[in-house]
Amino acid sequence: MGELFDLTGKVAIITGSSRGIGKAIAERMAEHGAKVVISSRKAGPCDEVAAAINEKHPGAAIAIPASISSKEDLQRLVDETTKQLGKIDIVVCNAATNPFFGPMSKITDDAFRKILDNNIIANNWLIQMAAPQMRERREGAVIIISSIGGLRGSTGIGAYNISKAADFQLARNLAVELGPDNVRVNCIAPGLVKTDFAKALWDTPEAEKRSSAGNPLRRLGEPD
Repeated sequence: MGELFDLTGKVAIITGSSRGIGKAIAERMAEHGAKVVISSRKAGPCDEVAAAINEKHPGAAIAIPASISSKEDLQRLVDETTKQLGKIDIVVCNAATNPFFGPMSKITDDAFRKILDNNIIANNWLIQMAAPQMRERREGAVIIISSIGGLRGSTGIGAYNISKAADFQLARNLAVELGPDNVRVNCIAPGLVKTDFAKALWDTPEAEKRSSAGNPLRRLGEPD
């Protein structure tokens, strides 16, 4: 029986992996033997994370910057990963956008569309680009990082929560479509984690106390 969580020989794309949860996922996957693709919008931070991983696990990481808002960028991400590493075994759709805090009555159409496009449609784009080779090999895994917010209403991040609720259903539907070809699709819904992305919800003692009050442990999550 192989070692639990052994990812030796697997190739994983993790979007939004230059920081926060995505970075932690990439680091742990590399630790367990995977080749990981560090991908975020800016090349510099991607290169830095890949270099740090390679210091601990030589040859485990490459950097391919891509914007989730660009279908062309995502196709290039898939094509370049396949070219450099030979295949794609795992896709982690972690990158997301939330440009608006406030009630739904105040959100602009452009901001709402950006949230829906980047947090739902972009995930489907990337999965559909990577899925054919997984289906052909009859092996693969897709992980969509949603949020506990997808299960709750909010007066401040309602639009973001709507997009994360949709990610639950995207995972359910793609699991039904891809499952017969032995491709697994799962969705993870973290609670509030202390990342730069969620900083507005915890960056003062008062905000952190308020945000952690509903948690049984009375503390926020850490990326690791």
